[in-house]
Amino acid sequence: MSFRPAPLTGIRVLDLTRVLAGPWCTQNLADLGAEVIKIERPGAGDDTRSWGPPYVKDANGQDTTEAAYYASANRNKQSVAIDIASERGADLVRKLALQCDILVENFKVGGLRKYGLDYESMKAINPALIYCSITGFGQTGPYASRPGYDFMIQGMGGLMSITGERDDLPGGGPQKAGVAVADLMTGMYSTVGILAALHERSRSGLGQHIDMALLDCQVAMLANQNLNYMTSGVAPKRAGNAHQNLVPYQVFGAADGHLIVAVGNDSQFRAYCQVIGRPGLSEDIRFSTNPNRVINRDILIPMLVDAMKTQARDHWLQALERAGVPAGPINTIDQVYDNPQVQARGMRLDLPHSAAGKAPVAASPLRFSDSPVNYRHAAPLLGEHTEQVLRERLGLSDDEIRQLTQ
Repeated sequence: MSFRPAPLTGIRVLDLTRVLAGPWCTQNLADLGAEVIKIERPGAGDDTRSWGPPYVKDANGQDTTEAAYYASANRNKQSVAIDIASERGADLVRKLALQCDILVENFKVGGLRKYGLDYESMKAINPALIYCSITGFGQTGPYASRPGYDFMIQGMGGLMSITGERDDLPGGGPQKAGVAVADLMTGMYSTVGILAALHERSRSGLGQHIDMALLDCQVAMLANQNLNYMTSGVAPKRAGNAHQNLVPYQVFGAADGHLIVAVGNDSQFRAYCQVIGRPGLSEDIRFSTNPNRVINRDILIPMLVDAMKTQARDHWLQALERAGVPAGPINTIDQVYDNPQVQARGMRLDLPHSAAGKAPVAASPLRFSDSPVNYRHAAPLLGEHTEQVLRERLGLSDDEIRQLTQ
């Protein structure tokens, strides 16, 4: 079977990002076939290189010096170690930018201006460059100069006010998500913005500046909770594992464990009531429609809790699946990768790695019928491609590279 090249084949990206939001964006672009040149600080590199343990292991099961955190967001990239604080280093980066379609950076607002690497400076030498800046609070507003980190953004952006157990129950209180969702969503929104700007450039021939803020993305991703507040004037509160707008849509305890039941409409509720042996509940005017179930949640849920405790988890999962009622287990991450569906979709891959031989990665969820995601290698070693890029892209001689190294 013959495939077309990956969608972004021929696009070159200059990556001046570190930690997670920016690298997640540029990893997406790399997976889609773009050539991504990641500029890192000599001797230190991306901050997350030291965010371990755990570390990538070699063929003998021994730790390398490559942190798993760094490896999660930097596959398919070339690492070039350049000191942008030096005049010569900044000049090299500007010359690389002349050959690139996209530049992504996550320095503080104005932080690259002193090196001549800000958007206005880059636009002057490469008007077609798409320049994406990722910061905590954006390029404007009273907080623009503040640093922003995912944890604090989850708090400021409202997510932690609706995440966690109800305040009136044991364990209640604010809770952050288990992964850095503000960073990850900002990386995804940035990817979308860059691809849109790339398409627009095909008409105008011009690049533009994309201003991405973690706080903006965190607020935007509140989705239905935003409108729950805007339409009612009442700020949503933590509901634990329940849903604000659907009932029953939560975790239930079975005789030997827990499972999720996710009833999305009234016909599913009728089927659910049949399965648990309480068909009369679906005929009760208090519970027959979802709006009534939401209003009478505190009456209905205790009855469902009692019913669910009468059988084992797997009994309910099998019975609910047969009835067409959405339900599922609560897996640990090792169980996730043992799941036959996850295995069938190829969500774990092993890619070539210069220190480990091979290193595991979680696959991209993007599936193209004819121009598939391009997996080339795992996250690079610090400066692994410095000489190659300087030689091939900028035409530097071995003597010049040796002088720069010194």
